Amino acid sequence: MEHTHRSVRSSNRRLRRRRADVLKSMTTNRLGKYGDRWSRADLVLALYLYCQIPFAKTKANNAEVMRLADLIGRTPASVARKLGNFGAFDPLLAERGISGLTHTSKDDKLIWDEFRNRWDALVGESARLLSDLSAPIRDRQHAATAQTAEDEQIIVRPTGPSERQASMTVRLFQSFFRRAVLASYDSTCCVCGLNIRQLLVASHIKAWSKNESTRSDPENGLCLCALHDRAFDRGMIAVSEAFQILVHPALTSSRQPFVQAALADFNNQPLRMPTRFAPRREFLAWHMQNVFGREAGLLRAER
Repeated sequence: MEHTHRSVRSSNRRLRRRRADVLKSMTTNRLGKYGDRWSRADLVLALYLYCQIPFAKTKANNAEVMRLADLIGRTPASVARKLGNFGAFDPLLAERGISGLTHTSKDDKLIWDEFRNRWDALVGESARLLSDLSAPIRDRQHAATAQTAEDEQIIVRPTGPSERQASMTVRLFQSFFRRAVLASYDSTCCVCGLNIRQLLVASHIKAWSKNESTRSDPENGLCLCALHDRAFDRGMIAVSEAFQILVHPALTSSRQPFVQAALADFNNQPLRMPTRFAPRREFLAWHMQNVFGREAGLLRAER
């Protein structure tokens, strides 16, 4: 009798284990790779995406989050959590009291540290990964949840096989830089507050020609409307190391109403700070020393 009871208990244990295995399998299939350790490739693409969408939009229903989830075989919720992990390392978010998610892994920190000041490398490796990976991207399903403008699409295969490799590489760097800068400033001019995306420019503080290594660095960028981008590029306005807008005296003394309203009135006003990737002070200092005021004589002549 005792032997029979032991056999029944053993049989019940095996049955419970089988049920647990089936449930685990069903859960894994339903959730994709949720719970699995993220590969380096997955982490690289997650950081690539993190840099290019506003932190407030790192949600599971974001179209780009869903595209990446499809591509790497994970759930949108899992990808959104990983983007939140990267937010925990972002110093500007911390200054604003936003800590990101707290359950980060050592691998997350390693990837962040590896690419933190090597943005060209991040763009290049992500482009190769996006070219190599093949997975269905359910655009119609995504469209029902969220729409993404063409110039905001991030998780797509690099196109342009007829282009020279050098040209395509430059285009990828430019696209990354624009999206990262505009995302950091929530698609708003940091001087005047204009938020029409089509009229915004990701403006380099230090020109490419002076230091190619900073061409993709979001900390070398300001989100400016077309007018203030032109004024910044021509040295008519600048930003101090204290993040204060400076307008050249040739403009502040102008009697033209439009010049006063569009430019002079912003003199000594605080810059609208980004949520991520604050402009680096050394780049602002370079612009002040090498660009600001360079066309002052022309301005005086035309005043």
